[in-house]
Amino acid sequence: MRKAFVFLADGFEEIEGLTVVDILRRAQIDTQTVSVMGRKQIQGSHGITVLADRLFEEISGEEAQLLVLPGGMPGTLHLGEHEGLCALLKEADAQKKRIAAICAAPSVLGALGILQGREAVCYPGFEEKLAGAKTGTQPVAVSGHVTTSRGMGTAIDFALELVRQLRGEQEAETLARSIVYR
Repeated sequence: MRKAFVFLADGFEEIEGLTVVDILRRAQIDTQTVSVMGRKQIQGSHGITVLADRLFEEISGEEAQLLVLPGGMPGTLHLGEHEGLCALLKEADAQKKRIAAICAAPSVLGALGILQGREAVCYPGFEEKLAGAKTGTQPVAVSGHVTTSRGMGTAIDFALELVRQLRGEQEAETLARSIVYR
């Protein structure tokens, strides 16, 4: 069973978080939103309130094959300050489990040393926070088990890449056509 966790914190970028959830669920990937705020109600960076499926305290890292961090401010800061999430990300990296981050959120991976020697992209201006990464400007960068993306405008590309990784190229292409993307 393929399962993904999308971690939410107050101030997350709604399009980056919810586009990933929507597209992964359309691909029949069990995708759950997980709050790191100690409550299920999360306020997005543009005032959209979302009810997370689960609290961080209710999950186990072994449950998911993919961990996703949406960007946005101050959501990214909250993600980076959550000790449990940071420990889970380090453990996932050590196990070569799929990790993905978009916009400002790759900075969380940079601070944890996960991007060392990897190709990575992020929101313009955050490159210096991707410690040890080889940064680029393409919409999505895949480097081993780590996937990064630049921002709201690349959210569909990012989500479709994650579908490709978990369900294959044909499923990603079929889904892209079904949403009139390509």
